Amino acid sequence: MGGQCERESRCAFRPTNESDWNICDQRRALFRFGSIWVPSCGAHELVRFDSQTGKIQAEIPASPADSEGGITVGAESVWMAIDKKGVLARIDPQTNQIVATIAIPSGSYAPAFADGAVWITSTEHNLLTRVDAQSNQVVITIPVGPKPRFLTVGAGSVWTLNQGDGTISRVDTKTNKLVATIEAGIPGNGGEIAFGENSVWATVMQIPITRIDPEKNAVVQQWFGKGGDSIRVGHGSVWLTDLTHNTVWRINPNQSGRRVPLWVFAAILGVLLIVYAFLFWRRRLKRTVP
Repeated sequence: MGGQCERESRCAFRPTNESDWNICDQRRALFRFGSIWVPSCGAHELVRFDSQTGKIQAEIPASPADSEGGITVGAESVWMAIDKKGVLARIDPQTNQIVATIAIPSGSYAPAFADGAVWITSTEHNLLTRVDAQSNQVVITIPVGPKPRFLTVGAGSVWTLNQGDGTISRVDTKTNKLVATIEAGIPGNGGEIAFGENSVWATVMQIPITRIDPEKNAVVQQWFGKGGDSIRVGHGSVWLTDLTHNTVWRINPNQSGRRVPLWVFAAILGVLLIVYAFLFWRRRLKRTVP
């Protein structure tokens, strides 16, 4: 990316008493092993911060493959794509060293960890790749929707947000099979997807929240308007960024957007029909009376 992040308003960051460097637009900078791990586009490295003091503990020479990518943790390791040509790095948090590099499909940027494996999307080839954490070998590549990038894990599945057509692909982690393609109507760059509170939550600009029921494999709620672009679930809440106003929303998933039961709509419709019929016949009777 030439050392520059795509969204300067989100990427510019200056740590205390340190030289300037740019934070990538990485949706999965994470907190693990007592540290915050942050990919740096400007310095072309993975920076490890002490979570208590905020001081830099290590600057690991692992350049993020793309400014819109990710980082994950599992099997006592940190994992990040370090080359858009297709290289996944495994980093030992004990030594802060890269201990393995794994060849993966080109255009792979966003990883997640589940069931003893790293799962990483290839936006270039419309694939989801499974890498076994024990052997450091690719197990399988699975075709999913067009231009998958961000992903999440939950309900025994990996869910990919497909930027090409706005669908969400669901892959079973036991069978490695694509089991559902969900029409969500949220195409375009950016966005994010998360799992929690028994739901899948996706976001893009102008459609800040799309909620999917894993039992139905269908969208059950959707919100429209300004905001969105990054979403998380934790502490019993959905956390949503509003990039336009530089705020973060905390939403109760059990109260937001309550749906009215269908019987209520049926009852209202029935009453309206009765009133209409009464007025119609009353008017007709008046016309027939001599």
